[in-house]
Amino acid sequence: MRALGRDRSMCAWDDFAQASIDARLSLEQARSGQIPPFLLLSVPGLSAGEHRVCSELWTRDRVAASRAERARLDFRFDLTIRDKLRVGYLSNDFHDHATAHLLIETLEANDRARCELHAFSFGADDRGLMRGRLNDAFDGFHDVTTLSDSAAASAVHAAQIDILVDLKGYTRGARTGILMLRPAPVQVNFLGYPGTLGGGICDYIITDPFMTPPAAAADYSESFAYMPHSYQPHGRAALGPPPSRAEAGLPDSAFVFCCFNQAYKLTPAVFDLWCRLLDAIPDSVLWLLASDQAEGNLRGEALRRGVAPGRLVFAPEMTQSEHLRRLQLADLVLDTAPYGAHTTASDALWAGVPVVSCAGDTFASRVAGSLLHAVGLPELIAADEADYLAVALTLAAEPDLLRAAKAKLQRNRLVAPLFDAPAYARSLQDLYDQMWLRCRSGAAAGPIWASRS
Repeated sequence: MRALGRDRSMCAWDDFAQASIDARLSLEQARSGQIPPFLLLSVPGLSAGEHRVCSELWTRDRVAASRAERARLDFRFDLTIRDKLRVGYLSNDFHDHATAHLLIETLEANDRARCELHAFSFGADDRGLMRGRLNDAFDGFHDVTTLSDSAAASAVHAAQIDILVDLKGYTRGARTGILMLRPAPVQVNFLGYPGTLGGGICDYIITDPFMTPPAAAADYSESFAYMPHSYQPHGRAALGPPPSRAEAGLPDSAFVFCCFNQAYKLTPAVFDLWCRLLDAIPDSVLWLLASDQAEGNLRGEALRRGVAPGRLVFAPEMTQSEHLRRLQLADLVLDTAPYGAHTTASDALWAGVPVVSCAGDTFASRVAGSLLHAVGLPELIAADEADYLAVALTLAAEPDLLRAAKAKLQRNRLVAPLFDAPAYARSLQDLYDQMWLRCRSGAAAGPIWASRS
């Protein structure tokens, strides 16, 4: 399974086509725990239904093994009427991390008269500014880093959490074992993992109608909890003045195609399209996120496609504020597929840079499309690879059209729902209220829709 793992981070694509074959063969054999679900998200050609199969197989033995401990703990829940709902968030990313940057303004906008928020953190305390903001945003901050899954679940239960929201899924450092013990009466899959967890681990997944149309319900073990616009929260971080092109390592007059997605999301098919764009737009460059492992391979892949390797420019890691400053230098952001841009897409839109995306049928492939709908630019969502190339090429070749797209984004940015954290917080609260009412009434989880705020 090398083509699913380290080779992808290196953009070593010699065995790339084998990845889909190996993945499907493993799913057909229905053996438990063979493929981590996260690795499957970036494999082309797999459906959302196959992603669910992978998640179910990954958790099958662990869910079965957890039943005895769950029975021993025998958690009981108080379902009486209360003045405040108690919502817990489970993560190891409560520090300077993309998840925290996306969520912080929504947490800060929470109506504390209606909802009490608790963090259950199993990650390091970096003592940074974001950690301090998070501490202030939560009513209770519980460090469960050193606790076993059973002890952490007991801490959640002892805090009388009504709704436990998991922000990790199957991403690095996740502790789904806590969720398998069911320490809260309602459990929710949200934001951190772009897909289903399977195994009956969570009751709901927070989504939106573009991400998961009702017809996609069979591809998810969770019921859909629909936000009215995009499922992804985002705030309004300060945008400082952009640096000069020279400071960012960019040519002064070049058209700048940009993609700051991690290297494992890049595929040969998408890179083919990017190189065709570079060939079609003289003096253009492709601005990518720096990766010591991948840079040499990507320059070699460009050369094989007839593109001078020097037209690839690599941007170093930076703080969030510095990253948002430099993003404003990009002319057009190009999404990847099938694992598309998430935070990198909403950051680009906030910085005023249009994003071209091609949506598939998986959660991971539809995020940029959701964001574009919520910011009023659905015309930048391509129907297929040919359309993706055509949309990007048209914008790059016709300056008036690109200026019009940027002007529309600038007009929408401050009024569209995508960046309205207080309104997002109200809709999220409405979803939590509905989840709790269904639970108290004895109704099973089912699709719910937040009111538009």
